[in-house]
Amino acid sequence: MAASLLEMRGITKTFPGVKALEDVNLQVKEGEIHALMGENGAGKSTLMKVLSGVYPYGTYTGDILFQGKVCEFRDIKQSEQLGIVIIHQELALISELSIAENIFLGNEQASRGIVDWQQTRVKARELLQKVGLQESPDTLISQIGVGKQQLVEIAKALSKKVKLLILDEPTAALNEEDSDNLLKLLLEFKKEGISSILISHKLNEVSRVADSITILRDGKTIETLETKTGEVTEERIIKGMVGRDMTQRYPQRFPVIGETIFEVKDWNVYHPVIPERKVIDEVSLHIRRGEIVGIAGLMGAGRTELAMSIFGRSYGKRISGQMFKHGKEIRITDIPEAIEQGIAYVTEDRKHYGLNLMDDIKRNISLAALGKLSKRSVVNENEEIKVAEEFRRKLNIKTPSILQKAVNLSGGNQQKVVLSKWIFAEPDVLILDEPTRGIDVGAKYEIYTIIHQLAAEGKGILLISSELPELLGMCDRIYVMSEGRITGEVERAEATQERLMKDMTKTRG
Repeated sequence: MAASLLEMRGITKTFPGVKALEDVNLQVKEGEIHALMGENGAGKSTLMKVLSGVYPYGTYTGDILFQGKVCEFRDIKQSEQLGIVIIHQELALISELSIAENIFLGNEQASRGIVDWQQTRVKARELLQKVGLQESPDTLISQIGVGKQQLVEIAKALSKKVKLLILDEPTAALNEEDSDNLLKLLLEFKKEGISSILISHKLNEVSRVADSITILRDGKTIETLETKTGEVTEERIIKGMVGRDMTQRYPQRFPVIGETIFEVKDWNVYHPVIPERKVIDEVSLHIRRGEIVGIAGLMGAGRTELAMSIFGRSYGKRISGQMFKHGKEIRITDIPEAIEQGIAYVTEDRKHYGLNLMDDIKRNISLAALGKLSKRSVVNENEEIKVAEEFRRKLNIKTPSILQKAVNLSGGNQQKVVLSKWIFAEPDVLILDEPTRGIDVGAKYEIYTIIHQLAAEGKGILLISSELPELLGMCDRIYVMSEGRITGEVERAEATQERLMKDMTKTRG
């Protein structure tokens, strides 16, 4: 039997008014992949922040033993010195610096106080190759998407002498191919004797690579399962996480689809920094009333770039093509005009672009349509409170108060606030870019139900997702993108993962 690498005993962590962890126990063996699962708000990230020293010794009760020795980490540097490296769900990269500079930030490749840039680039290139990222080490972080940024974070962690690698939702921003490569990487680490703690909501990947699974619910340890016993099923994991059986992953729906309400024709977009690079090439699509239309594609296919360019030209240069709403051509030059025309965009990166994390739930919900609550530029705060309370109830936002800051909410509840903001703006067309990224199965079901309700109200939904089962389970029709072009269009009855993947991998010939 493998020796114990890590033991966390009786960990209890309290925030003002909230007991986030209560008598939690976790044991990780040497050379194993240990999955940590639970709904958003179950305490997974909090437990890992206790372990890594983000929440220092003295702010919690209980014991941490690493390689048999009691540890009292005062900060993250102390845990890293012992070989415990955490990759947080919130990316910790500096957008103005290059990939190489970010990888070795605080761990500079220097001699006598002088950074060796040649060595930095060589080592960065090796690490990027290991995580499967084909980018120059000199590329600025601001010039790559959130999925590629996650791979940079993993490369950064690998640059340190790791004994225990903690990954908090590492594949949430990745498509299936890149997720698969990362899981293979974890299995390679395992062969090298490196242990991993994998926090993930993706049941299929946990079942594939994990040796043990610990389930948390409401800040408490529910059980630890050993996958080699063969008794671990997705249904059992879900029941442990949510406390109930979930017979269906997607709510039942009987769509009523009407006339075309939104259409884009011959849409072209060029890169904002590299003028000669065409990112979107002659894309045409349409959405009908009450229809959920999906967009599938691998990383770099241009899905997000297309969505942002449609939404008030918030991405790209030299944008050309036509846009129609209810059969009439419309011209949109900025985001306020897009909102005015009834178009909303739920970004893939809610923490940076979807929310003001330092503001309260109330203001975040009203932010996109303050004109509905104001007179002569003065906001009616009583009406604003009524609106926020209504959405809190309708979308089941779990919070003690609408005055709580958005930063303190779980991922699923943050996403509900973003959806509330755009629903309050009363759009006709909602573009949802990875709306369930980093969200547990229970919260996903609630988000799916909200999307169904919006479609039933006659709104047109454009759903972008890296999870093919999600597109197949939710969409009436799916467009497929590759290299900035539409390479396929599939009706729900004919859609399969194999059919979508075939179109997703089409290249220019």
